[in-house]
Amino acid sequence: MVIERVLPEGVASADTFEEIEEALFDEELSSIEHAVERRVLEFTTVRGCARRALSDLGMARTPMPSKSGHGPQWPQGVVGSMTHCEGYRAAAAGYSSQWLSMGIDAEPDLPTPEGVLKEISLPRERRLLKALQAIDPSHAWDRLLFSAKESVYKAWWPVMRRWLGFEEVAVMVDRPTGAFTVHALSDNARTCPMLDGAHGRWLADQGHLVTALVLPSLDSGKRLSRDYLA
Repeated sequence: MVIERVLPEGVASADTFEEIEEALFDEELSSIEHAVERRVLEFTTVRGCARRALSDLGMARTPMPSKSGHGPQWPQGVVGSMTHCEGYRAAAAGYSSQWLSMGIDAEPDLPTPEGVLKEISLPRERRLLKALQAIDPSHAWDRLLFSAKESVYKAWWPVMRRWLGFEEVAVMVDRPTGAFTVHALSDNARTCPMLDGAHGRWLADQGHLVTALVLPSLDSGKRLSRDYLA
């Protein structure tokens, strides 16, 4: 699997490069009642991945409907994240006793559309991206930054339940280690436990960029290091 390579030990995951069949619950079907076929396929496959991950945690099959604007509904006692992009679907889950929150994201390893980078990045981030591009032009570093910030937001939302702007955190990507570090810049961002200074992981594989940020629970008393997968 690709996704498991950017996740710490104790987090279950599943991914696929193809659509998979998955029986949906009535509650889930209502979430996609008016969706186009592409959205139905994404929804179905990523829930298949999520239930595989939950099975690895010993959890029974359970409905995971989408709450409008609030992401998927995970079972009691579990935190998790899902992602889908063209040609790739993935899900990750772990016990809430171990993890405060998590966010995963996948993107095509292609440059962001015109104007997007300026909207989602800070000057210091753009300087870093320029340096990374000069060293290794084989990856779309601007898209990687976008993916990492998406993972940050996905980890943020279940805990804080309010908006976090792209400009409120700086994400510093480290090429040699496959890590990235999150720096909280606003008062709003600093209110999220374990976020400031948190380390995530990234990976480029099979034409995709995959990122993950996993925040340990407050009771664990630990902070993940940059090399937690080393």
